[in-house]
Amino acid sequence: MAIEARKREGEPSNALLYSFTRKVKRSGILKEVRKRRFYARPASRIKRRISAIHRETRKAEVDRQKKLGLL
Repeated sequence: MAIEARKREGEPSNALLYSFTRKVKRSGILKEVRKRRFYARPASRIKRRISAIHRETRKAEVDRQKKLGLL
């Protein structure tokens, strides 16, 4: 999918560049490229589950500390 920004009559170069970068950001291409920059080996199901449990318990602990006024 090619992204195109055409220069209108009397449009300055800066405005053209701005519209192009805005189109690129909105399309999600930049996000995809950054994600693919390095190969990430897929994590096993067990590791993903352990990681999710760890995140959940950590979030619960942070919420508890906020309620107690420690954070």
